[in-house]
Amino acid sequence: MDDNHYMRLALAEAKAAAARGEVPVGAVLVNAAGEVVARTGNAPISICDPTAHAEMLALRDGAYKSGNYRLGGMSLYVTLEPCTMCAGAISNARIARVIYGATDHKGGAVESGVQFFDQASCHHRPRVTGGVLADQSSEMLKAFFRARRKK
Repeated sequence: MDDNHYMRLALAEAKAAAARGEVPVGAVLVNAAGEVVARTGNAPISICDPTAHAEMLALRDGAYKSGNYRLGGMSLYVTLEPCTMCAGAISNARIARVIYGATDHKGGAVESGVQFFDQASCHHRPRVTGGVLADQSSEMLKAFFRARRKK
């Protein structure tokens, strides 16, 4: 799998989320054959759902499409390091691999913060690759919040 290719797709979803006024985070779920199963962007504001992070929406869509809440063998590409809620869902879904762009020093829970996958209570630990197209992901987030502060 070409991590940069799938991360570019996630960046496109993040850009679409920003255009809707959402924090620009995008996620792409890919099966073992390299087929995109789900593409989503953040939507908590637009659908009035605090759990509507890009990762959560991708997992829901992938589970629905596959007819199984277990998504073993699949990879999740996300433009920002997942939070604790998303890390828990990723573990419960049995995602094989998580690939993220920018590190989230405040809210991240994979490499930062609680490091959810390293906890003894974590039932499933995916392989994790961070920093893929991190500069693009980070700049999109910074630009979004700069523009919001100006308003």
